[in-house]
Amino acid sequence: MSLQTTAAVRPWLAVAASSSRHSFKRSVRCVQTASTAPLETPRDWANFQLRRADTGTLIDTFSRYGSSQNASNTYKPSNALHKPAAHATTSALLASGAHFGHASTRMNPNFVPYAYGTRAGVTIIDLDQTLPMLRRAANLVRAITHAGGQVIFIGTRPDLRPIVEKVAERLGPQGFHVGDRWLPGTLTNKVPLFGLDVVKTTKVVPDLVVLLNPLSNMNAIRECAIEHVPTIGIVDSNVDPRIVMYPIPANDESTRTAELIAGVLSIAGREGAALAAADKQKKAERQERGYHKRKSY
Repeated sequence: MSLQTTAAVRPWLAVAASSSRHSFKRSVRCVQTASTAPLETPRDWANFQLRRADTGTLIDTFSRYGSSQNASNTYKPSNALHKPAAHATTSALLASGAHFGHASTRMNPNFVPYAYGTRAGVTIIDLDQTLPMLRRAANLVRAITHAGGQVIFIGTRPDLRPIVEKVAERLGPQGFHVGDRWLPGTLTNKVPLFGLDVVKTTKVVPDLVVLLNPLSNMNAIRECAIEHVPTIGIVDSNVDPRIVMYPIPANDESTRTAELIAGVLSIAGREGAALAAADKQKKAERQERGYHKRKSY
C-alpha cells in the first residue's frame, strides 16, 4: 500500500510518516473519537467506529513512549485507609516510614534483633524482619475470622480512631474497635461491668486483639494475657517486643504505617470471613443434594 493510499484511508499514518516527533504529538491532540455532528445514517456510525478504532490503535502504539498514569492507577494518600492493599511490600513499608524508630539511646535491649542499625542517632528498623511478621499476623487474622472468631482493633490516639473504625467496619459483624480509651476491667471484671445476664448470653471476650499503639494500652494487654487472648501489636524500637504475642516491628507513631498494617490485617480478616461463608454455602448445598437423593430413594 502506497503512502497516498495510506493517507486516504488512515490520515494520521501519513502525519506520523511525514512529521517529526514533536509535530506528531501536536497532531495527536487534535484526534478525537467524539463527533460534533449527530450519527444519523449507518454510514455515519461506521465512520465513527473507524475513527474510534484508529484512535485506540494510536494510543496502543505510542503509549510506551509516554506516561501510563491515569485517575485509576495514580496513588492517593487516602488509598491506604479506604483502598488498602491485600499484601504489603518492603517498598510500601519504606514509603510509609515504617523503618524509622526512636533515638538509639532509647532502644529497648530486646528490640536488637529487629534493628537494622542507626542513622543520625535514630534506630532504623529492619523491614526484612517486619514483612514476614506482618504476613504471619495476617495469616492469624484470616484463620480466626475463618473460624468465626471476633477481632478487636485498638487505637486510642486521635489519628488512629478513623483507622480502627474503618478496619472494624471492613470485618463486618466479626470486627470491633476501641478508639477512645480501654476501660480497665473490660475482660477481667466483665460480670460487674456488663451484668451476669449479658455475660451468659453474649460473647464478651474476643478471640484476637490488634493494638496499633501498645504502650498506651498496657491495661488491655495485661487483661488479654490473663484471659489468654492472643495479641498483635505494632512494636517500635523503644518497646519490648515480648509484651504482645505477635509483634510487628515498625514505627508506631506514623499514621501511614498504621493505615498500611491495619489495612493488610483487615483485608486478611475479610478474606477469612468470605471463605467461611463460602464453606458454609457449599456445606448447605451438599446437605440439600443429599436430602434430595435420599428423598428420591
